[in-house]
Amino acid sequence: MGLAPPAPWWRRRPRAQSREGALVTIRVLLVDDQPLLRTGFRMILEAEQDIAVVGEAGDGLQAQDQVRALQPDVVLMDIRMPRMDGVEATRQITGPGRDGPAKVLVLTTFDLDEYVVEALRAGASGFLLKDAPANELVQAIRVVAAGEAMLAPSITRRLLDKYSAHLPTGEEQVPDTLSTLTDREVEVLKLVARGLSNAEIAADLFVSETTVKTHVGHVLTKLGLRDRVQAAVYAYESGLVRPGANGQ
Repeated sequence: MGLAPPAPWWRRRPRAQSREGALVTIRVLLVDDQPLLRTGFRMILEAEQDIAVVGEAGDGLQAQDQVRALQPDVVLMDIRMPRMDGVEATRQITGPGRDGPAKVLVLTTFDLDEYVVEALRAGASGFLLKDAPANELVQAIRVVAAGEAMLAPSITRRLLDKYSAHLPTGEEQVPDTLSTLTDREVEVLKLVARGLSNAEIAADLFVSETTVKTHVGHVLTKLGLRDRVQAAVYAYESGLVRPGANGQ
């Protein structure tokens, strides 16, 4: 019997480890206005050895206070909540000048909820459906904690195309910040915006995956972005890529 092919990067289950190789606990804050859902999420996550739920909040304002007090690694954030919704809370938690470790994983009831786009713009590292299986919730927490974006490339592309009406037409002036990128880095950014994985970009540009990873890292650093999801949104918002134009 042959060996099964490796799972795509968004389905792998990375575990945070220290430099010494010891398992590191991922600190999670649960934010949802429904106590029953928070209880369910807590039971699922606390069954994992490398995840600890350090607190809960019922709305965005409470979430801000809890993030400051508890310094979680990942915030599991509902979108629609009283007083302050998940989009604004995400913006406050991950916006400019926030140097804390917290990354936001957005929860949504419906696939491609229109608010998800705004949450990604606000700084979320990805999104997950509320009815996702327990193992996907755990996987998502680990992926986001490891610094990856919890969106498969195909979802990134579909998400941006779905809500292209919310994004610039491509006729706007390209921002000066793009001038900090090399020609090759601009190429890579366009391909990221199309939803291509590092392997697909490498094949397209005839370079190694390591080289692509380096270019992506330079793009994120130069543009002050958290991950490739924000890079994709930036490419559309800046006018570098036009919705529905396949990143050209």
